[in-house]
Parts: sequence; structure tokens; C-alpha cells
Amino acid sequence: MNITENTKTLERKPRTFLPEDLKVESWEALKPYFEDLLDRDLLSTGELRQWLSDRSELNAVISEDMGWRYINMTRYTDNEEYSKAYQFFVTEIQPKIAPYSDKLNKKAVASDFLKELETEEGYDIMIREIRKDIEIFREENIPVFTEIQTETQKYGQISGAMTVTIDGEEMTLQQAGVLLQSTDRKKREEVYHSISNRRLEDREKLDDLYNKLIELRTEVAKNAGFDNYRDYMFRSMGRFDYGPQDCFDFHSSIRTEVVPMLDDLAGERKSKLHLDVLRPWDKAVDPENREALKPFEGGEDLTNKTIECFRRLDPFLGQCLSIMKEMGHLDLESRKGKAPGGYNYPLSEIGVPFIFMNATSTHRDMITILHEGGHAVHSFLTRDLDLTEFKHTPSEVAELASMSMELISMDHWNVFFDNEEDLKRAKKEHLEQIIETLPWVAVIDKFQHWIYENAGHTHEQRVTEWNNILSSFSDTVIDWNGLEENKNYLWQKQLHLFEVPFYYIEYGMAQLGAVAVWKNYRQNAVKGLQGYMNALKLGYTRSIPKVYAAANIEFNFSKEYIRELMQFVREELNNL
Repeated sequence: MNITENTKTLERKPRTFLPEDLKVESWEALKPYFEDLLDRDLLSTGELRQWLSDRSELNAVISEDMGWRYINMTRYTDNEEYSKAYQFFVTEIQPKIAPYSDKLNKKAVASDFLKELETEEGYDIMIREIRKDIEIFREENIPVFTEIQTETQKYGQISGAMTVTIDGEEMTLQQAGVLLQSTDRKKREEVYHSISNRRLEDREKLDDLYNKLIELRTEVAKNAGFDNYRDYMFRSMGRFDYGPQDCFDFHSSIRTEVVPMLDDLAGERKSKLHLDVLRPWDKAVDPENREALKPFEGGEDLTNKTIECFRRLDPFLGQCLSIMKEMGHLDLESRKGKAPGGYNYPLSEIGVPFIFMNATSTHRDMITILHEGGHAVHSFLTRDLDLTEFKHTPSEVAELASMSMELISMDHWNVFFDNEEDLKRAKKEHLEQIIETLPWVAVIDKFQHWIYENAGHTHEQRVTEWNNILSSFSDTVIDWNGLEENKNYLWQKQLHLFEVPFYYIEYGMAQLGAVAVWKNYRQNAVKGLQGYMNALKLGYTRSIPKVYAAANIEFNFSKEYIRELMQFVREELNNL
């Protein structure tokens, strides 16, 4: 796309179907455009193509409006107006769009000219999605979806309100979590208990919320003719390129190829810390008892260093983040009243996304901005694709963009670290984090399969199954004695379970893909970076395996392939 060094901001493209001044303030304002699309005659391939383009423009405008409502609500969970604005969209606009979307899908599929478009790359993927949407749409699910979104909102409100007081200072849990890197073991233990006890205060509230979500989601699945919500979601998410068995294969491969590495890391940590017993509050501190890495000071410093890091990797990448900074599309620092987590929200019409996160000063925060920055770059690289639908990639591709950026940017992390020792330490911590993340992804994914395959389970069964799954993907070194209650509810901190069910295995799949991208980059930086960008530019105009192939990597969860990639990670760790 055409971004020059002088570009400061970007403007949305002129609208050709909707008025330039149209704002999404009510269903009545939007309805005429849906009616126009529904009533229009499609008498040629060209007219069908234009119809799809106009529909794409309408979708982009609506999607971006919804995006800003969500962004504002998560930035300020204590602002009632923002919460109401989001709620208004969910309850008053979205439910009215759904039946029209279904009618428009059916109109597209009924066209005699669709087959001609279906032979073109990009359109074939989009039409496959349209057919899928028709298959699973049920009018009776519209109010259920509205209720689900209303309930889902509560997770951010409950979590965003969680604070602890440490040494007389009120902190968010994210801010307090930084203190778990303290070299003072008593302080770490105190902070750990403060955070855990605060979470446990709301365990019943979150349990009840999850029960309600399971019930509603199961209702959606049954209405659509599926045995369970897992099977419904695999269809809904357009998982055409793999199924539940592939996920089970992933779990199995991680269990045999990665989990043993956890024991090695935990044993090494216990030895270096000279501890008789390794406890959960010993996991974040530097194993050589050095003070926590501090790659930046505040949000402004984090922003500027990240831009420079991206610029050194490729000037275009740095310019993407510079534009976001100039346009006010970054909100990075943790504060009270802010929802937990971090995200890059694609804004379909302007094509310049928004990054939200809860940075304090940690190495993990640095990784988060690199991760979300990878997503952001993906938005810029797909900005000029013809249709909104081409830009909305499946998560397996989206997370490849973000997780690869974490690794291929490593050569330029000296922007964040002044001395060689800290730089090596940062790289080592990140590679160890990859080894620790893959089993956790398997835990969360396997837990979700069980949850929705057994939707009528009791609270006791849930706790038992959670612990069974967790123990099979955990090291055998950490001692949880006396902390069983904390362990029973560890799953509640994973927002994906509440907000975006079944969106988690993609992190594991993409993490493996990212290691493969990095391996290519290590062998030939120019070719490796080009492969990465070539894959991203495709958006969702190719199948997932073809997008991975464009980056010269495999979409593969076999034990052999995972063993090869993890051996590479181990070698890189040894070199540090």
C-alpha cells in the first residue's frame, strides 16, 4: 500500500454507496440501505460484483461504529454513557441487522452469476463463508445472541473493578502482578496471595456468569441443529481447514513434545533460586534473582521504542505505528476502570486499527505491544483489498501475524535494552515463555471441548476436570500445597473462556507457525520477512494452509513437525 515516510495520518476512502455524513445512530438510519440491497436486480456478473462491493461498504461502516463503541467501553468501564452506547448497538441495532444479513446471503447465493465469481480467488473463500452463514442462521437465536453479548460484557466489568492494596497503594491486578518479579520472596508471596484472594472474592460471581453463558451458548447450538456448542462454533468460526480431531492431535503433540521441557525449565529455576520448594510466586522472578527487566518508562516511551524497533525491521512497519500514534489509536497504560487484557481492533472503514492494552513497565508488556503491533501491520497490509470480507482473516492467520512479529523483531530489541546482558535475558525469557504458553493453550482449549461436550456438568465435575487437564500439561516441580482453591479457579482469569469461546487454540497453532517464520528469517532475513509480509497481504483470500504456504511454512500439528520446531527453539535458547 502507498505509505510514504511523510505520511502522518490516513483518511478513509470516499464512500460510493452510503452518504459521507451517515452516522450509525439508529436502525432507521441504516434500514434503507439494507432494503436497497435487498430490492436491487442483479442482471449480470458486474452488477453482482457492484452489489457485493456496496454491501461490503455498509458492513465496514457498521463494523467500525461497533468497534468504537467497544473500544470506548473497554477503555472506561466505569463510564455509563460508553456502556449504554455499546449496549444500545447490541440490543437495538445488531438484532435488526441479523435477519437482513441472512436475506442478503440468500440473495447472493440465488444469483445465476455467483458461480462465475466463485472461480476467482478471494471470492471463493467469501462465498464459502456466506453459504456457511446461511446454514447456521436461525431467527430464534437473535435474542439469545443479544443476551449473550449483554452477559459477556459483565466479565470486563467484574475484572476491571478488581484492585488490591499493596503497601498502602491501590493497584489494578495487572499493576500488582509486576511485583511478582520482586527479588524479595516474602513480598512476592504477599502479592501473590493479595491477587489470588481478590480473584477468589468474585469466584462465585464468575462461576455463575460462566454457567449462564454455557446455558445460552448451548441453546444457540441446539437451535441451529448441532449436538453441542463446540460443534456449532467450529462451523460458525469457519474452521474449514481442520476439525476437533486436529485439536486433539495438537494437545497430544504438545503433551509429548513440549510438556517435558516445562520440567526442565522449572527444575533449572528451582536450582538457580536455591529453593527447597518452588512455589507459584517464584515463577515470574528472574531465576538469578536480578531485578525485573524494565524495557521502557511509561506509555510514551513504549510507543516510541516500538516504532523505532519496527522501523529498523522495515521502514514501512515503523510508519504503520507512527500513523496510529498520530491518529490517537493507541491506549497502552494500565489504569483503574480499564478492562483487562489487550487487543488490536481492526477498524474496517478507515483501515487504521486501534491498540488497547494494560502496560505497566514489564518485559511482558513489551511483548504485548510487539504482538498487537503485528496485528496492526496486518490491518495496514490488507487495507487496500477490494472487500471488507477479504480483510477479516481467521484467527489462525491473524495470530500468525502477531506472534511472528514478536520473534522476527528480536534482532532489534536493543532499542529497549541498553546492555547485552539484559538483551540476552529478554530473549531467553521470551523463548521460555513460548515453551510455557503452548501447554497453557492446550489446557484452555481442551477444557473448552470438555465444557461444551458436557454442558450439564456440575460445579464439582468442572473443578475435577479442570485439575485433571491442568495437571497433565503442567510441570511436576511447582508445589501447590495449601493453594488448591487458587488452582481450582485459575481458569477464571482467562477472558477468552468468557468473551470469545473457542478462540484460543489459534494462539498455539500460530505460535508454531511463528517459530517456523522466525526459523526462515534466521536463515535468510530478507526472504523470511518478505514471506511473512506476502502471507499477510493475502488477508482472507486464500485458505489457511495456502496463507501459511505463502510464508513458506506448514499448517501442521504432527509430533514430528512440532518436535522439529521446538528443537530449533531449544537450540536458540542454548545459544543465549
